[in-house]
Amino acid sequence: MKKRKFTRHVTSKWAKTRVLLKCGTLRSYIPETRKMSRQTLQEMLQHYGMVYVKPNSGTYGNGVIKVEQGASGYGFHAGTKVRSFDGYDELYEALGRRIKSRFYLVQKGIHLLKYKERKFDLRVMVQKNLSGRWECTGMIGRVAAPGKAVTNVHNGGKLVSVEQLLSGHASSARVKSLQRRLRGIGLTAAKKLHAKYPGIKEVGLDVALDSGLHPWILEANTRPDPFIFRKLKDRRIFSRIYRYAKAYGRV
Repeated sequence: MKKRKFTRHVTSKWAKTRVLLKCGTLRSYIPETRKMSRQTLQEMLQHYGMVYVKPNSGTYGNGVIKVEQGASGYGFHAGTKVRSFDGYDELYEALGRRIKSRFYLVQKGIHLLKYKERKFDLRVMVQKNLSGRWECTGMIGRVAAPGKAVTNVHNGGKLVSVEQLLSGHASSARVKSLQRRLRGIGLTAAKKLHAKYPGIKEVGLDVALDSGLHPWILEANTRPDPFIFRKLKDRRIFSRIYRYAKAYGRV
């Protein structure tokens, strides 16, 4: 009998989001996400005021566009480019020229916390350990480059420890409590994704925090960059991440 080959890397953001939404424990951490169309974008802008449109498949934050509706019209922020429009049709046509026929999603916009006036989010790394069990092996913060709408390092973002980023937003005790919560979210997400896609060995969750420190899962990556954790002062974290990644053939 031919041995079944399991997928190690799932590219579809929509497919991964649907898997996580089936988990009652995770549902409250996932911002509303829909397939993008003229109607869904307009409805979500009317409801939330700010959304992100993103390609269903893509890496490093490429193609992600922040879109807003205000009292005086509409606007979008793509890379370092900011444009304004009087009406919705004008906005949608401009977005269409960028997106073309590609499959895009529209996601409720989360107003990210800031560090030194720059927005940030977190990467939560979860891996299969040497015993084959899921383990949360690291967390790190990603601070957006000046003028950018995304935090990804490959788009100029800066890597900073979670403790440093949150020191101005919460007590050390609350930061530790939040980290425990994030580890739990990461482990649950990895297990749910693995149940659907048994070949997965690692998951990197991109998590936003709002002003109330509520975590929001922006995306689940099944091929996360392990090397960003070299930036942490605690060298043991990257050492463990690298050791596990090497064991399952990632590096």
